[in-house]
Amino acid sequence: MRPILPAILGGCLLLLAACSRDTDTSCTPDPAVAKVAAPVQLTRLEKPFFQIRTTADAQRFLAEQPLFANQFLQRRQFPSDEVLAGTLTRLATNQGLQVLGRQTDSVFQDSGKLKAGLEGMFRHIRYNFPAFRVPPVQTFVSGLSQDMFVNDSLMVLGLDFFVGPTARYRPNVPEYILRRYRPEYVLPTAALAISSKYNRKELTNQTMLGEMVQYGKSLYFAERVLPCTADSLLIGYTDRELRGVYFNEGKIWAHFLDKKLLYNTAPFTVQKYVGERPNIPEIDKTCPGRIGAWVGWQMVRKYMAENPKVTLAQLMADKNPQHILNESHYRPRPRRAER
Repeated sequence: MRPILPAILGGCLLLLAACSRDTDTSCTPDPAVAKVAAPVQLTRLEKPFFQIRTTADAQRFLAEQPLFANQFLQRRQFPSDEVLAGTLTRLATNQGLQVLGRQTDSVFQDSGKLKAGLEGMFRHIRYNFPAFRVPPVQTFVSGLSQDMFVNDSLMVLGLDFFVGPTARYRPNVPEYILRRYRPEYVLPTAALAISSKYNRKELTNQTMLGEMVQYGKSLYFAERVLPCTADSLLIGYTDRELRGVYFNEGKIWAHFLDKKLLYNTAPFTVQKYVGERPNIPEIDKTCPGRIGAWVGWQMVRKYMAENPKVTLAQLMADKNPQHILNESHYRPRPRRAER
């Protein structure tokens, strides 16, 4: 019999089924960043959640965690707290979820390491965006219903998503996405989620170039706030895929130009290059999905290298992808063997 666990929010059952840039320089501690205060309030909710045995226990849990109940559990979508408490009780007492909870606790037992990583990321964000308010961070085992929740007042990490290949139950997604659900991807996923708060876009610009630059800005943001993180963890490519795209960067760029893709606005075509796919055979069967996002990232990197006075905040506020392309002077050329 195939094991299943109930999801919290959907009201349905879900199956719980480096090559990188040189980080020697980027990992050198910046004294200015080190002076920025970014204390993290980290609360592990797994233990009190799995102590729930009755609906009365669940109601006490909800009363003790009102922010979590209102925002992550979306309390108002339930007819009453009693209904929500009943759902939580069934989850907390589910044997399969308890197994996943123990595995999650084993993998993420070092709260100090997680907290230190979060503090480092938040410190870099506050250095670049002084008005940024560090949200309280809570961890939870959601029954694989939501991997991460982030807004200005709360961050919730669904750590059961990130246990890795040893987990009894894993997210029901394709393998090329599943490999990004490992412990080392928690912080990159969080950084990319936070980037959306600052990543401005001209809503009327639906071109391929606009989407490429938008994704590129997010990846560059993550790179800057997690300076010691390998490119493979930020983009989610294997080392082999990353070596391939760097080697064939000129060929990939030539494909976008030859096929006149940069100003294409057809949603289906745009998504073929920036959306989730195992590969992009239009370029080559070995070309990984989301290659448009990777090219956008290289474009943004080149733009920032060519314009060293531009701050991260100014980059993220720039809504003009054509300006970024023009000023980046991004012109990778195919190698002789690629032509």
